[in-house]
Amino acid sequence: MPFDPDFSGDIHAAPLPSLSPDGAWQTALSHSCREHLLIWITRGQGRICLNGGQRGFGPHSAIFIPAGTLWSAEFSRQCLGQVLIMTGPLMPPLPESPCHKRFTSLQAQAGLTTLFEAISREQAGQGPFWRRAVQAYCELAAISLRRQLDADGRPARQTAAQRLCQAYCQCVAGLQDHQATMADHAAALKVTPTHLTRVCKAETGKTAAALLTERQLHSARTLLIASDLPIRDIAARLGFGSAAYFTRFISQHTGRPPSALRKTARAKTQ
Repeated sequence: MPFDPDFSGDIHAAPLPSLSPDGAWQTALSHSCREHLLIWITRGQGRICLNGGQRGFGPHSAIFIPAGTLWSAEFSRQCLGQVLIMTGPLMPPLPESPCHKRFTSLQAQAGLTTLFEAISREQAGQGPFWRRAVQAYCELAAISLRRQLDADGRPARQTAAQRLCQAYCQCVAGLQDHQATMADHAAALKVTPTHLTRVCKAETGKTAAALLTERQLHSARTLLIASDLPIRDIAARLGFGSAAYFTRFISQHTGRPPSALRKTARAKTQ
């Protein structure tokens, strides 16, 4: 598609560590983002849990995560790469579903790396029509990804277990009802908590309860460092019965009370 003058979103290229400026928990805990992410791994390896499936990744891996997708990732210390952070509507021809693809062709690897570098240069220089150039380079990156995906042919059919785990992850990603328990989600999906737990553990390496807990913990820690809301208001927003219960939850999973986490995060920005 040609340049879209009506595109209302924003495209920003950044180094891989920008995904976790306040600590590895920002990517290691299951969560969803409001932005679309295209991650390009150039060195190192890791493991990603993406929309109900878990797999490892290595160098020259492209990972696309549409907004609202539940995901978590562990990046090794040697892991290097970049990420395109895109707000607004999904830009064609980016896929509508999350995906992970390793680029095996040296030409394709070099091509995608060049596009990321070009976006970074335009972003830094901000010359005439730089936003237009960034959008054009982003579209070329999307085409490169789609070509690699289309070369594989039709994706394999999902199993019943995969469909169930994906449906649960979509529920957890939305968190429309912050007070909903894992058992509540299992009932809505018409399965028993035991079956849901077994399926999630097999597909993601994490139990259904752990995925929900991680999502709540990520939301809580994000609100603590990114907002000025009183702790009692954060507790209420996330469905905790009291500020004391919220404090116990945070302390249990981080070893520190909410006030200490907030103080440490703010000290880093000063």
